[in-house]
Amino acid sequence: MNTHDSDGRTQVNGTTGRRALLGAAVLGAGGAVLGLPGAARAAEAKQSGHGGLHSLPKPTIIGHRGSSGYRPEHTFGSYNLALDLGADVVEAGDLVPTKDGHLVCRHEPEIGGTTNVADHPEFADRKTTKTLDGVPTTGWFTEDFTLAELKTLRAIERIPANRPHNTLYNGRWEIPTFEEVLKWQDEQTRKRGKQVWIYPETKHPTYFRRLGLGLEERVAKLLRKYGKDKRNSPVILQSFEPSSIQRLNTLLDNPLVVLLSAATTQPYDFVATGDPRTVADLITPKGLREIAGYAQGIGPTVDLIIPKDAGGNFTTPSTLVADAHKVGLVLHPYTMRNENPFLPPAYRNGTAPDAYGNVFPVFQKYFETGIDGVFTDNADTALLARADFVNG
Repeated sequence: MNTHDSDGRTQVNGTTGRRALLGAAVLGAGGAVLGLPGAARAAEAKQSGHGGLHSLPKPTIIGHRGSSGYRPEHTFGSYNLALDLGADVVEAGDLVPTKDGHLVCRHEPEIGGTTNVADHPEFADRKTTKTLDGVPTTGWFTEDFTLAELKTLRAIERIPANRPHNTLYNGRWEIPTFEEVLKWQDEQTRKRGKQVWIYPETKHPTYFRRLGLGLEERVAKLLRKYGKDKRNSPVILQSFEPSSIQRLNTLLDNPLVVLLSAATTQPYDFVATGDPRTVADLITPKGLREIAGYAQGIGPTVDLIIPKDAGGNFTTPSTLVADAHKVGLVLHPYTMRNENPFLPPAYRNGTAPDAYGNVFPVFQKYFETGIDGVFTDNADTALLARADFVNG
């Protein structure tokens, strides 16, 4: 059922380059790609400064799904505002496919919570229940719509209880395609006179590969089309599934980042292949060395940087930052938000779910651990916190 683009191998000077070794790679536990290509690529990247990744300001401020604290996420309204606010990088694209194979930008393939699809009676019969990474999920799914059909929908605020002000913009913007994002990136770079960086993510790649809608080949094809498949290209690729990053490593030279959820969880590709390891295994020195063989960074949840107790209070920072830096990995943890429910109790102002807490000292605690950047829904807040930290 899997689909592969015909130009999935990189050609160098008319001959097949080292990316052609994909066909000879051996898949190990959890789909791990073993052998020379990943190790060679990692060594080259370390020698060349990770393809421009280290040229970004530190700590790097990454606009999470754009500026989702102020606009519905994954819209051009959200992306443009992130740049206006000063984000160093915009997470433009949680990538999911359409029925006809296009990549679009949605937080999840289920779009009932992020679009007005429920208001379209012509799509009422598309509502269904599917098992998404082992979890029964009811709603409308991008893979059941053509791109033309999705373009008739409009984005809405995903968490209105926390961001009622964002509902003002419900229905204003359509769903962007990844190709539109790549064009937007070039347009904004020219307009602003400064290179715009983006940080797309492959969402649920195992799920989609089983449907014959492999993500990585589609991502690679578009990046090659726009000349953004190089080590120094301003496109960082990320995924919660290590095998997706390993596959991208065989197709492209872009900086790559493995996302890491809670320590007790398993990447779904591990679940699918019977690999017993958890995130806790991946953040050991051994696990980090393995990741450094095919990626340039990790994106851990902030709780892996500073764990919290049962009451949500900060405890002692972990050794993850130091351990990752020892093997040459950068750390871009996620996600900093201003609203009370997303902060430890000591930093909340009252109990209102949409009220801002005392977020600046929280940023400082994370910056003090030595992280290289952070995903945030509020880039302007993060930039002020960075200025305090740098000048403090």
